[in-house]
Amino acid sequence: MTITSPNPETLSELDRPNSYIGKVVPRPNLERLMQGRGLYVSDMELPRMGHVVFLRSPYAHARIIAIDASEARRLPGVIAVVTGDDLAAVITPWVGVLSHLKGLKSAPQHALAIERACWQGEAVAAIVANSRAVAEDAAEIVTVEYQELEAVTDMRTALDPQSPVIHASLGDNLAFERNLDAGAVNAAFADSDEVVEADFIFGRHTGATLEPRAVLADWNEAERRMTIYQGTQAPHMVQNIAALHLRLQDSQVRVVCKDVGGSFGIKVHIYADEMATYALSKLLRRPIKFVADRIESFNTDIHARDHRCKGRIGVKHDGTIMAFEIDDLTGIGPYSMYPRTSAIEANQVVNLVGGPYLTKNYRARARVVFQNKNVMCQYRAVGHPIACSVTEGLVDLAAARIGMDPVEIRRRNLIGDDAYPCASPSGLRFELLSHHAALNKLMTMMNYEGLRAEQAQLRNKKIYRGIGIASFIEVTNPSAAFYGVGGARISSQDGVAVRLDAQGSVICHTSITEQGQGSESLTAQVVGSVLGVSMERVRVILGDTDNTPYGGGTWASRGAGIGGEAALQAAKILRKNILEVAAAILQASSGELELVNDTVVNATDGSPRIELNELARIVYFRPDTLPPGIQPELMATRHFVPREYPFAFTNGVQACWLEVDPDTGFIKLLRHWVVEDCGTLINPQLVDEQIRGGVVQGLGAALFEKCIYDERGQLTNANMADYLVPMSGEMPDIDVGHVVSPTAETELGAKGAGEAGTAGAAAAVANAVNDALKPFGAIITEIPLTPEVILTALRRI
Repeated sequence: MTITSPNPETLSELDRPNSYIGKVVPRPNLERLMQGRGLYVSDMELPRMGHVVFLRSPYAHARIIAIDASEARRLPGVIAVVTGDDLAAVITPWVGVLSHLKGLKSAPQHALAIERACWQGEAVAAIVANSRAVAEDAAEIVTVEYQELEAVTDMRTALDPQSPVIHASLGDNLAFERNLDAGAVNAAFADSDEVVEADFIFGRHTGATLEPRAVLADWNEAERRMTIYQGTQAPHMVQNIAALHLRLQDSQVRVVCKDVGGSFGIKVHIYADEMATYALSKLLRRPIKFVADRIESFNTDIHARDHRCKGRIGVKHDGTIMAFEIDDLTGIGPYSMYPRTSAIEANQVVNLVGGPYLTKNYRARARVVFQNKNVMCQYRAVGHPIACSVTEGLVDLAAARIGMDPVEIRRRNLIGDDAYPCASPSGLRFELLSHHAALNKLMTMMNYEGLRAEQAQLRNKKIYRGIGIASFIEVTNPSAAFYGVGGARISSQDGVAVRLDAQGSVICHTSITEQGQGSESLTAQVVGSVLGVSMERVRVILGDTDNTPYGGGTWASRGAGIGGEAALQAAKILRKNILEVAAAILQASSGELELVNDTVVNATDGSPRIELNELARIVYFRPDTLPPGIQPELMATRHFVPREYPFAFTNGVQACWLEVDPDTGFIKLLRHWVVEDCGTLINPQLVDEQIRGGVVQGLGAALFEKCIYDERGQLTNANMADYLVPMSGEMPDIDVGHVVSPTAETELGAKGAGEAGTAGAAAAVANAVNDALKPFGAIITEIPLTPEVILTALRRI
């Protein structure tokens, strides 16, 4: 079949014949997973493998007086019972700080607690047995004598002089403070016609991944080498940290990440019990497996979003926003998480508040305090939901104060689509955003005027529905400015190696990882498009530090923008090499040839010249037939890291249509809309899936999810019966639309999309609830918006 091909010299990589870019194609791993052939850490068994169970503190703060494991050690099947002092000889402690977060401090943390337990759930001993059941039985007969200490549980009083200092060596409970004062804030508020203030409260919650954290560590004494099988987002980071604290070289540690049952940022950190598992394998010289149960997950998986933020906005009667001011307080637990730290979330809140808007007058303070609760750290859309909820909540309150429609006040204040490049008051640099185009598209998608008319009619029937709007910006494609500049050995680059095998198929090794977002698919689509190879002939390998190029992995919406660009560049080099070999075989010029449909064709008329499988046969098995001096290289590796901009910002806007029952306090979600600009869409279906999934998590935070602690620091709802997560029956239809503003820093033009849905969903819901409750004069600035919160605001309880 003859295929007409355009001139390759002027052809965009995104517009090649039969390109997969911008098309919906099935995930390459879909059939395997649907057949139940996924391979998770829980599925793995190794010879002589021991199972570890951790004995955890029942107290939020306690001194460890004594541990008696004599009876447990005598139990048949028990391999060892190990304490913090035992492991300290094998693995060194760590401190979760970054040098560019000035003043951030934390105490050294050990794999197992030594002398003190600082939150309910901190591991104080490890019991290793030949089965998990035996290890659990043994754990029940280990006796620990504790002296309960006063716990710091309320972040509002953590800095009071009378509050105990959790770590005396640090002097106080202040982990980090940042202050920002941009523009002329005092003058702007003085010139404002109205100033609106509100206290925003956010419920602490967690990721609740389908698969809990799991790790299998295998120390080979003969090879002096550790293999770690772990569900992680960043295999090379785990490799470096395990080696560092086990006193090994990176080359002595291999990290293998197979299938991962969800992550959402939960599995991008280093946990003490995981470090303990590595150390136990080295200490006992055998494979050791740890799989968290659900209660452990609630008590030890990082929490997030526990913030109380005072916000203030100044506005003119014509709708001009004059200034923003915030004072944010968050409690992070007793340690700053390692290695990404627990200050990033508050730092992001400071960076992002007011980001979509024109005003240059902005003052912010963020304080991060220690407390005796589980650690907090980065979770999907780090800081974005807090910043967006505060910003958009204040904008809606300002609009109500001056009697202006919420959409109109945004139209008058959002940064113009022709104003780029520009910067925010906090110093964020924006390359190209599309707030107004996104808002215009949203208005069309949702029929805003029609909904307002319907709302008014229903209110006459005492049916209270509300519309909430939330504009947002999103950090994606982070450079070394995120972690590397602070001294963390977390790579901001990603690498891809591609090669043509002996049958003309393509093997692709990438440093990004897969937790369900479609990393395999986007990589195969990019490589297949550039090489003119069908998707079925592209195999993607990821998650193995012995075999993939060095890279950061998948987090902060970076897989497509950074890993995808590396794939594009590597595939371009391989295509060039293939065409040069083909030219030698065909006695032609490489510029006269192109790759289409697994075949080398004439660039001018698309007529086939040689199939890739035949070219591979010649190169691998009959190189003697090639012209003298030709040495084919059918493999290429390329890395990519952003340099021009520290981050590739995306933007979007969300809207929520819901109904509130003032008698019961129940909220019914009716419809949700998102318009997102994430640059080039590699696979529109995957992008929409990511956005919808993110929205659902944001709706969970808005309505259901909260880790409830009592005054003694006890987590009271550490189970799936009492900790509520969004269910399909409660979710509305979620319509997704797109504006496309590619980043010019890459040929691919892709930005991230994985966190956009989460960033604005809670803000849209909160604004919609307040809109529905306007006839009652109630204003709520707290999430989750439970029936109790609604009825309290309505003074019904």
